[in-house]
Amino acid sequence: MVATSQPLAAQAGLSLLQAGGNAVDAAVATAAALTVVEPTSNGIGSDLFALVHMDGQLHGLNASGRAPARLTLDALPGGTLPSHGWLPVTVPGTVRGWADLHARFGRRPFAEVLAPAIHYARHGYPLSPVLAANWQRGIQIHRTRSGPEFGPWLETFAPDGFQARVGELWASEAHARTLEAIAASSGESFYTGALAAAIDAYARQTGGLLTGDDLAAHRSEWVTPIQTAYRGHLVHEIPPNGQGIAALIALGMLDGMELPDHRDDARGLHLQIEAMKLAFADALRHVADPQHADVPVATLLDPAYHAARRALIGETALEPEPGDPNAHGTVYLATADGDGGLVSLIQSNYMGFGSGVVVPGTGIALHNRGHNFSTEAGHPNVLAPGKRPYHTIIPGFLSRDDGTPLGPFGVMGGFMQPQGHVQVVLNTVRYGMDPQQALDAPRWQWLQGRVVEVEHDLGGAASRALQARGHDIRVQLNPNAFGRGQIIWRDPATGVLTGGSESRTDGQVAAY
Repeated sequence: MVATSQPLAAQAGLSLLQAGGNAVDAAVATAAALTVVEPTSNGIGSDLFALVHMDGQLHGLNASGRAPARLTLDALPGGTLPSHGWLPVTVPGTVRGWADLHARFGRRPFAEVLAPAIHYARHGYPLSPVLAANWQRGIQIHRTRSGPEFGPWLETFAPDGFQARVGELWASEAHARTLEAIAASSGESFYTGALAAAIDAYARQTGGLLTGDDLAAHRSEWVTPIQTAYRGHLVHEIPPNGQGIAALIALGMLDGMELPDHRDDARGLHLQIEAMKLAFADALRHVADPQHADVPVATLLDPAYHAARRALIGETALEPEPGDPNAHGTVYLATADGDGGLVSLIQSNYMGFGSGVVVPGTGIALHNRGHNFSTEAGHPNVLAPGKRPYHTIIPGFLSRDDGTPLGPFGVMGGFMQPQGHVQVVLNTVRYGMDPQQALDAPRWQWLQGRVVEVEHDLGGAASRALQARGHDIRVQLNPNAFGRGQIIWRDPATGVLTGGSESRTDGQVAAY
């Protein structure tokens, strides 16, 4: 089974399973295809994280990139990090992530795994509805940008005669050639070969700080997943520099509370929002690259710390403050093979198409993940050369408390992601929903202070009750604001797979 946000990408992954590949082959094939068939949210110049359950063990891969050696606070105009252009570009980790996943676990040849993505890039495909809307929005934004580094974006994603509308055909021979070079070199061309040289040359030509040396130095990191307990289950996340720990802190607080039986009960929603606010306060204060800062992961996941934070939650909304633990453009996919292999993978540019920088003739759209660095001196997440930023993209995985795997899940959408993880876990474990129900249920999203956005389908009664508790409730009609997720659960007794891909996106669950 493959579940992701674009049907053609799901079919790409399914074709690898049908050819005898495993869940990792399917995941990498799907991920590579998504860079072509959903470039509004990710690209070859993205970052990637994955959780892989193989041979009875859960493995974590952090394939996020580091700041260029020349990117310092002194290099920032006015001391601020812009959201677009070269400055927020960190080393893209996705290609290395594909290669490392495949080298360790893959079964089919790497060139075969990338073949569907190459086919879609060379021969084209029709735009689906959500994709077309996001693409048109991106074109409108990018037409307002000036600067030499932005020119190739329009040439690539808005060529003469192309209109981003449903059913419009788009192809990119540049993407196809780049993916072929990646396939032939197991990714090395991107970091030490011709593609790396092209990135280096374009940065030098247009004022970028990213160099060939930065690319050559990049490595992925295999990590031990972190976890917390919730009602007889374990929820697993990638450790920092990702923000998955925010979901775990919130669930740790909620594990000591009895939520009302009705999912949309205002008191239950209030408790969830308050727990999430406190968890975010902790994450935004402490999450950073652990190779450059002391991140107190163990203490932030300690039940005693969760109890102390839980005690702060009352019957009315509070202004969240971090505790003292010492006292949105993204794609997600889930795959499952017939041998027990399960993959939860997420990769992303940021803010839609990313930095707006596309390397000419390659189709490589570079992400802008460096925008999430802090510029506050002394902050654990402060910008520094060779450092990885606070990262919003997080794959999730659920198991029984005895370690029996249930499966992968994820929700896209910037800082919505840990909030989506919490709501999906609650919908599944506390409220007994199947994957499709758990994903389609109305969502809320804390923004700042007492401000909370809710989907229209949550209903006026619940919204008014939350307002009475002191929350500043705002109805958000754009479904993209609440993420787009997928789930695959495997029944431990029968091996039957159940999947969901939510209605907020163009996605598909494909199985055979």
